Amino acid sequence: MARTNPLQFAQQTRAEIAKVVWPTRREVVLTTVMIFILAAVAALFFSLVDLGIRSGLQAVLEGFAG
Repeated sequence: MARTNPLQFAQQTRAEIAKVVWPTRREVVLTTVMIFILAAVAALFFSLVDLGIRSGLQAVLEGFAG
């Protein structure tokens, strides 16, 4: 593997950083809002699944006990 001197490395790094396309404020805000909405939907879904499993398990256990 060829070694590059520190000056070439710095130049190449600067050239690569110049190619980066940073998101706009609007894109960041929209993405953040979408993440919060999807997290809320996932939390609701898993809460409902948990409630269903808990109710089913209680029914089964009450059937054995009573």
